[in-house]
Amino acid sequence: MKHIPRKRFGQHFLSDGGIIDAIVREIAPRPGDPMVEIGPGLAALTQPLVERLGRLTVIELDRDLAARLRNHGQLQVIESDVLKVDFAALAQELAPGQPAALRVVGNLPYNISTPILFHLLGHARYIADQHFMLQKEVIDRMVAKPATSDYSRLSVMLQWRYAMENVLFVPPESFDPPPRVDSAVVRMVPLAQPPAVDAARLGEIVQVAFSQRRKILRHTLGKWLETHGFEGAFDPQRRAEEVPVAEYVALAQAVPP
Repeated sequence: MKHIPRKRFGQHFLSDGGIIDAIVREIAPRPGDPMVEIGPGLAALTQPLVERLGRLTVIELDRDLAARLRNHGQLQVIESDVLKVDFAALAQELAPGQPAALRVVGNLPYNISTPILFHLLGHARYIADQHFMLQKEVIDRMVAKPATSDYSRLSVMLQWRYAMENVLFVPPESFDPPPRVDSAVVRMVPLAQPPAVDAARLGEIVQVAFSQRRKILRHTLGKWLETHGFEGAFDPQRRAEEVPVAEYVALAQAVPP
């Protein structure tokens, strides 16, 4: 029976064989890799991956698709909302005694891609790498440099923890049904020695800074730093997009708890 894509799950199924081959080349799966695929859908990417891996764990929320996937003998199917999956426990199960070994891939649902990225951010120390297909405009923000229009809260919160690269452009006609946006594939490799920082405090600082990104920071982050007892040097006569990631991290490290 043909599966009807469900709008509430943001389903757009990859159907272009050339693009699928290109994504698999970028992922470079090796036999035995402890890999997890988010949102396998109709298994367009799943099948070439499992052929190279031997076994693959997949996370699928759609119960009809999950039922189909269970018929595949080489798949471990987790029927769940990915935001409820404990990737630390999954890493222990799939790669016991191997720190930072989990490989995570997927065509992320466009409607919840950012929450998924932040969920995984909290588990980055268990992960070797991530390859995700997302809206191109989201990836543009993820990899953006300071002082550009795409540099944002997402840029800062991911770049302090990952090295990232836009590795492949994916046009709408590669999907069924075609989305109304361009897509791309991003490679995310957790930094081996990320700066020691309270992620919640960093998130709070960055959120305040970008809350009114057109205003200079004296009106937003400057006042916040003042009320939180910060006495160090910081130039508030800039906009949020002009402050490098390292400087946001340094602020988070310096503000009293």
